[in-house]
Amino acid sequence: MKTRITELLGIKYPIICGGMFQVGRAELAAAISEAGGLGIITSKTQGTPEGLREEIQKVKALTDKPFGVNLNLFPSMTATPNEEFIQVMIEEDVKIVETSGRSPEPLMPLLKKNDFIVMHKVVGPRYAKTAERLGADAVIIVGNETGGHPGMSDVGTLVVLPRVVDSVSIPVIAGGGFADGRGLVGALALGAEGVLMGTRFMATKEAPIHDNVKEWMLNADETQTIVVQRNIGSPSRVALNEVSEEVDRKEKDGATLEELIPLITGKRSKDVYFEGNLDGGIWSCGQSVGLVDEVLSVQELIDQMVSEAEKATAFIHERVHN
Repeated sequence: MKTRITELLGIKYPIICGGMFQVGRAELAAAISEAGGLGIITSKTQGTPEGLREEIQKVKALTDKPFGVNLNLFPSMTATPNEEFIQVMIEEDVKIVETSGRSPEPLMPLLKKNDFIVMHKVVGPRYAKTAERLGADAVIIVGNETGGHPGMSDVGTLVVLPRVVDSVSIPVIAGGGFADGRGLVGALALGAEGVLMGTRFMATKEAPIHDNVKEWMLNADETQTIVVQRNIGSPSRVALNEVSEEVDRKEKDGATLEELIPLITGKRSKDVYFEGNLDGGIWSCGQSVGLVDEVLSVQELIDQMVSEAEKATAFIHERVHN
């Protein structure tokens, strides 16, 4: 299953774990890399440069396969020391970066000077072209189905993916709505050279989150997410719960950022992920939750995806030739 992405990243399968705040930790990232994909840890989760160094070293102790680090470029209530995170990555010889949020332009000279492979997450063709011009090695396009930040356009992956493929010459990775081998084949057919998954990897045995969350995901369908934070220009697709419904109501009533912060602060997600309080805060979840029907190990999930992709490819070949 070779593509330009597998060649660029040195991985067996074109399956990548998106950077997930609080969830992107060593055990999950290492398991994904060991299974042939690309695991990613999130620097913002670790908080400090030394915290990131410790997490990188944990991954190294668990796998000798390639893995990456997400650099968060979104506006934040607390300062994000990305230059210091990059310095730690240089010292620890980790050279794959996923950037997400605002333009990576301020960081690109430092990243390219030190030979990083940069994958930048975008929400449309215009942003993909800019990322290519700035020197990104690949772009990740996320459609409206994605958990986390889908952008303001409300365009689904089925349309925006080929639009981006046609707009750049660098490899494109597809995110938003992918959870199985059928989706992988579909993405490749639309011109992508890999898929990015977040929600599906949350429902694995290695994901460092409470069993209550995984159980909720098993019972949820594709209608049980909601996009909030449109009013403050930072839309986010999250699980439907008491808090996200309250945020939605307040936004419809014209709530200000100051009024929303107590509800949307990332600190509250810890109560969900680690204590199992499903109404403890808002937490990212994509529409692909409707495709989650069992909690597997990462190895089982990737093996299953590969098998499904082979069957889907054979089915297409049979239909076309008959």
